[in-house]
Amino acid sequence: MRLTVFASLVAAVAPGLAQQIYDVWSTTWDRNQLLTYTNLYPNPVQFKNPGAIGAADIVVNDAQTYQSIWGFGASLTDSSAIVLSRLKSKNSDSYWKLLKYLFDTTDGANSAGFSYIRIPLGASDFSTSVYSFDDVSGDTALKHFDVNKTPSSVFSVLSDIRSINGGIKIHLLPWSPPGWMKDSGSMNGGKFLSKYSTTYANYLFKTLQAYKSKGINVFAIGVQNEPENSNPTYPTCVFSPAQEAQIAKALRSLMDKNGFASVKIFGYEHNWNDAGAYPLELMNDGASAFAGVGFHCYAGSVSQQDAFKNAYPKKDILFTECSGVYGSDWWSDLKWYMDNIFIGSIERNSRTGLMWNLALDGNGQPMLPGTNSCSPPCRPVATVNSDGSWSVNQEFYAMAQASKAILPRDVGGPSGKRVGVSVGGYQSWALRVTAFVTGRTNSNDWLRYSLVVLNWADYPNGSWNPTPVKTTIEFRGQQATYTFPVGITTLWWYAPNQGHSKRNDLDDATLVFSNSTEAIFTPSKENVGAAFEASEEEEAAFDGTIFSKSNGEKIQRTKFT
Repeated sequence: MRLTVFASLVAAVAPGLAQQIYDVWSTTWDRNQLLTYTNLYPNPVQFKNPGAIGAADIVVNDAQTYQSIWGFGASLTDSSAIVLSRLKSKNSDSYWKLLKYLFDTTDGANSAGFSYIRIPLGASDFSTSVYSFDDVSGDTALKHFDVNKTPSSVFSVLSDIRSINGGIKIHLLPWSPPGWMKDSGSMNGGKFLSKYSTTYANYLFKTLQAYKSKGINVFAIGVQNEPENSNPTYPTCVFSPAQEAQIAKALRSLMDKNGFASVKIFGYEHNWNDAGAYPLELMNDGASAFAGVGFHCYAGSVSQQDAFKNAYPKKDILFTECSGVYGSDWWSDLKWYMDNIFIGSIERNSRTGLMWNLALDGNGQPMLPGTNSCSPPCRPVATVNSDGSWSVNQEFYAMAQASKAILPRDVGGPSGKRVGVSVGGYQSWALRVTAFVTGRTNSNDWLRYSLVVLNWADYPNGSWNPTPVKTTIEFRGQQATYTFPVGITTLWWYAPNQGHSKRNDLDDATLVFSNSTEAIFTPSKENVGAAFEASEEEEAAFDGTIFSKSNGEKIQRTKFT
């Protein structure tokens, strides 16, 4: 442990040495590593004077900054809440282990740290019955409105999630208005009737009030999930862009006048394939009401997000839904998810990356009777078994690797912000990469820089041969070398704060960097003294833990067994 203290002091005094990679999380194609943490102490990867580049060469440009990432996660559907509630009744310890594995954002914890959750308002295809919060036909005064028609398990599970991650962002969205507001007279299928626009805006506003009365602060709300979907076997509804915009403007007015001005409204939340049409019309009709739009994966390609961003560069983009199905290939799914969502959508300006159901049973149940929305059965992030056990699926590992890179370094601190990155070298094709910087609550503390790297070089010469790629990493005029296995790797290092400024809202900190590549750091006398004054008792208190060195800090890590 004396060596540990000395190494920390050296890191504090010599910033060149402090730019080292200690922390690595990996999920490999062969499942030998599954969100596996490795601490490289006492032999970290050093940033040194640059030499020849590797087979691939990752160049991080922290002078280029983009969007802050709000989080990764999934939807707490009625079905997800039901199976999780059953797990809690069957095996409470197993339930809490699962929730912590999913949602614990503690720095260094053995968990994904999911921080964004989407909740259907009323029934969806993953409910046991069809319901809205007011099923009394013609009740335009909403006298019979009751948010407690939601299964109680939704609120109880949400409460448990929030007890683990109090900062989780909650996004509400209906799959359909009440049936009496539609031409079908049913929540299943049909089109919205414009004469109910004001009533429906009030309906959504009353939902926000109801959540607030339960002590739940909502981050975002939407008017309609998949407004171009009219599947008659489960709650859906067709809205024109003009209808959705009209409701959003009325809702925005209600929110602004009644204490919900900070809640964001997101529109569209449908597939990539119409990104250049419906969302643009929506903004043309009601840009002032919307913070931005959300996208799903079921048609089109991620590159189509650019059509919206180019037209409305100041509006936010979310990626809010995709679902795998049982029976697909594990490694192929991981590659697709990273290429298209957890790297691909993020590098195309998404602030979130979400999957569909948080939890289901091994048959993709329960589902709404009669629905044909998932065939083969949809696969959740976590599978909960009737015997009280659970497992996590490829959706979990893909998201978790990305989530690790953007979690706040400090309690209450900002999440990661995307920075510039490019890949060169003769094997540049083998890597998909995105990079982030995480700000600090104390502007004197060093920033954390993270890479999420997919090595998909499994057929390098036309035949199956998963091949690690020796890679150089260029950062501020220094170079490190790391060999990435075939799979997903997340790693990070710390570096001085150069010209960093931040807003009061740390969740969306503005990071500004100069182009300087020279690191300048002067340790305080207090920091130097503290490094030498660690007692044997203090050292013993850290026995059995893993350490990361950064800016002279001793950081306690969870020990994994």
